[in-house]
Amino acid sequence: MIDISVVIPLYNEEESLPELTTWIKKIMDDNSFSYEIIFIDDGSKDSSWEIIKKLHTDNSSVKGIKFLRNYGKSAGLQVGFTKAIGDVIFTMDADLQDDPSEIPELYRMIKEDHYDLVSGWKKERHDPLFSKNLPSKFYNLIARICSGIKIHDFNCGLKAYRKQVVKSIEIYGEMHRYIPIIAKWAGFTKIGEKVVHHHKRKYGKSKFGIDRFFSGPLDLLSVLFISKFKKQPMHFFGIIGSLVFIFGLLASLWLGIDKLIAIHQQIRVPLVTESPYFYMALTAMIIGTQLFMAGFISELLSRNAPERNKYLIDEETKAYDSKTTEC
Repeated sequence: MIDISVVIPLYNEEESLPELTTWIKKIMDDNSFSYEIIFIDDGSKDSSWEIIKKLHTDNSSVKGIKFLRNYGKSAGLQVGFTKAIGDVIFTMDADLQDDPSEIPELYRMIKEDHYDLVSGWKKERHDPLFSKNLPSKFYNLIARICSGIKIHDFNCGLKAYRKQVVKSIEIYGEMHRYIPIIAKWAGFTKIGEKVVHHHKRKYGKSKFGIDRFFSGPLDLLSVLFISKFKKQPMHFFGIIGSLVFIFGLLASLWLGIDKLIAIHQQIRVPLVTESPYFYMALTAMIIGTQLFMAGFISELLSRNAPERNKYLIDEETKAYDSKTTEC
């Protein structure tokens, strides 16, 4: 086993790769770390893959994986996590904005302070204020409130993980933004952060567009829902559906009782079906029933899912000694 795996997803970063590799190698050699660098080329259109192959020829610690097309950062990280063999796994971006000089201290925090995950905090960011900094602060605030994880920068590319963390979680879509939340719900609760240097982009331009303004909150909702209710969806849909149905039922009963009282008192009143409240109550009962059935069907699906009894074991003692037999 080696000490450190550095997983680096990239897209069209041909200018920065040689410099980044040299920088990482120097840090590893200065600290006597055994290491591997895993570049995941996410369908680059430039010469990134040819440069990765050359870097591998010059340094066997450099490894590469190339996607046929652009799948996104989450896919790159997931494949890198699968391939990594280091005792501590690092992630960083390929644009030279993350500083490899932070690696030794992050490694120490994992090994000596026994953190499961340490996230970098770009306290001083060299990014555009309105297109990146302000949206990032807003999303991070919402993520802290919803998850209870007290870190400032969920989406910082520079992170360090205990090996078991990356081998126990699965990320897809755009969920790389909220890996600390996924790790927490998987049972890895010792999550810390460290202020890290953030450099100005030296080459090229950012690969993330305006779509992140819309996808960020939606991804957060997806992560929170899947993490909390994946194995018990009935607890979400069933409770909400029942409450909505009961509200509609009580409203219907109130309309019916009000009509009967009016008839008893010989008061002329319109038909119940002429009242808009009747249709509101009926709609609530229908929606409540649909939500309840959605939870019921989801519960059946989750009971038959292959991972329904997947539990993460941190440590395990030997259950039987050599003299023990089973009947």
